[in-house]
Amino acid sequence: MSVLVVDSDGLLVERQLRQGRLTCPACEAVLAPWGHGRPRLIRGDLGARLFLRPRRTRCSGCKVTHVLLAEALWPRRADAAAVIGAGLEIAASGMGHRRVAAHLGLAEGTVRGWLRAFAGRAEDVRRHFTVALVALADDPVMPDAAASALADAVSVVAAAHRAAATKWPGMLTVSRWEFAGRAIGGRLLTSPSSAI
Repeated sequence: MSVLVVDSDGLLVERQLRQGRLTCPACEAVLAPWGHGRPRLIRGDLGARLFLRPRRTRCSGCKVTHVLLAEALWPRRADAAAVIGAGLEIAASGMGHRRVAAHLGLAEGTVRGWLRAFAGRAEDVRRHFTVALVALADDPVMPDAAASALADAVSVVAAAHRAAATKWPGMLTVSRWEFAGRAIGGRLLTSPSSAI
């Protein structure tokens, strides 16, 4: 089973699925409805609790099943992308995991896990979004070098999101961390090959 990051509008995704407009990332055959995943409770902004039961699909070609995960969420995380992204941005300013956790009202171990995972992927994330920035902007302005690889990655994600919003104004309704999660398949905190 794999995860496919899709739009946060569940009705739109369901319509795309029923109309055969979603395709398998491996073989490009049409995806068909295949039930739902296990229910999950996600921590959102300002203490909101979001109930989610992700849609499952099955490829009509290779028969692989996929979980459709809204771009507002990342695989294997109990917090929304905007919450994790806020933590990454605070850490990029130089705060340690304890202060970030206190600021967000979350457990220190949770935030420490995010920061360690992101730090391990920071160079890959920076590289991916630098390429995206160059592709999206007519005259790309690269962010100045920051104090850490984590801060560099956070800066270039923000710059790529601004470039996307300039090109497509509708992108302003999507947070930079939803944009980042969708652009990299939700893999900001997990390696490309890790199981879901």
